[in-house]
Amino acid sequence: MNTLGRTLLATTALGTATLAYAAGIERRRWTLREATVPVLAPGSSPLRVLHLSDLHMMPGQKSKQRWVAALDELEPDLVVNTGDNLAHKQAVPAVVRALGPLLNRPGVFVFGSNDYYAPRPKNPARYLMPSAKTKRIHGIPLPWRDLRAAMIEHGWLDLTHARRRFEVNGLEVFAAGLDDPHLKRDRFDEISGPVPDVPLRLGVTHSPEPRVLDPFAAEGYDLVLAGHTHGGQLRIPGYGAIVTNCELDRSRARGVSRWGAHMWLNVSAGLGTSPYAPVRFACPPEASLLTLVPRPVDAGQDVSDAKRDTRFGVGGNVR
Repeated sequence: MNTLGRTLLATTALGTATLAYAAGIERRRWTLREATVPVLAPGSSPLRVLHLSDLHMMPGQKSKQRWVAALDELEPDLVVNTGDNLAHKQAVPAVVRALGPLLNRPGVFVFGSNDYYAPRPKNPARYLMPSAKTKRIHGIPLPWRDLRAAMIEHGWLDLTHARRRFEVNGLEVFAAGLDDPHLKRDRFDEISGPVPDVPLRLGVTHSPEPRVLDPFAAEGYDLVLAGHTHGGQLRIPGYGAIVTNCELDRSRARGVSRWGAHMWLNVSAGLGTSPYAPVRFACPPEASLLTLVPRPVDAGQDVSDAKRDTRFGVGGNVR
């Protein structure tokens, strides 16, 4: 075999091995991403927030259901779900099983496009194209109303174009949310208005489009939680996300970052994928545990968030 033949053979083998890893191993390498974020009013007690997003649940995904349910052992004070829970018309019971004991804790939620519509097969090249230049193709309607009813029945608050004020572990929280900007359902004017002076002012959206992040920041929100990007889903080591599937820049595709002078943003890389693109590379599925602490009294003080990743295998327990 000549040099060219050996090179082609090695390249093919490497590509096959990479695809097998991305499809068979990494997309089930459940990960807990932890961060400490200084967003609370001075003097506030810390608040533990569990951020879940993009489960893209199929009925038979048992290991994902077990892992998510075990997150209750983290004893979060508040659970925030930023949408895209469903990937199948019969997946609502599986999502409810996954959320399990977490539904007995305080929670808020908004929905994403894959709560409203099932995924459909698409040309893989569309993933690498700017979302503004692609025509959205909707699948069949999904039973999002059934999922909403189950969440509300357990006491979770629907923040879709809603402003809510509530108390969590003795801390007063003001939260507002939007319908999915990816589907252009967002109507910020419906939640716009004076934001009360409480220890935490929280914004919730599925897709972290700059056009919605800017008004959240302008109105004085402390923290916005979002999903949708899958962290890029396919990342190149040393380069990061290839795309974000929205107008957000690649550097913010997952994790905590600043947005403007005051507000913080956490983008979850999510826990699932479309059943028609079941691969992840250098971007394992994740949930986020955010420990919110008081911001510095000196507004000019330089502050960086402390992060720590903790990974668990298939069916692993959270400790």
